[in-house]
Amino acid sequence: MKKKQDDISEMMINGVRFVREDSIAAQTMANVDGLDYVIVRGDRSGVFAGYLESRDGREVTLIDCRRIWYWDGAASISQLAIDGTSAPDKCKFPAPVQKIEILDAIEVIPCTDGAMVSIKGVSIWQK
Repeated sequence: MKKKQDDISEMMINGVRFVREDSIAAQTMANVDGLDYVIVRGDRSGVFAGYLESRDGREVTLIDCRRIWYWDGAASISQLAIDGTSAPDKCKFPAPVQKIEILDAIEVIPCTDGAMVSIKGVSIWQK
C-alpha cells in the first residue's frame, strides 16, 4: 500500500532526520501557551530544555522538559539554543517529563523556534 504525502511524518535527507512540525506539537505533554522554550544549565544537575514556567533565583521550573544528556551537531548549548542540532541521530535526549524543578540553575538561554523544533525532533534515547 502506497503512503499518501499527508501520511509522511518523517524523512531522512543526507543522513539528517526531519519530522513534521505538526507531529511534534502533538507530542507536547502540557499546556504551554505563552511560555518561552529555553535551555537551562544547572551547576550540578545538568542541561535541560523545556518551557519556562517560573524562575525564582536559581530555582527554575520547566514544563514538557527533556534532559540534554549528550548533544552533537552544535558547539555549545548556546549554539544549540540558536541553531538546534545538525546531528540529531547522535544526540541522547531521554523522554520528556511533564514538569521538573531545577534547583541549581546557573544559565537560562531562550531558544529560537527552529532550535525548539530541532530539539523536540530528536528521537527519544533509551538504554
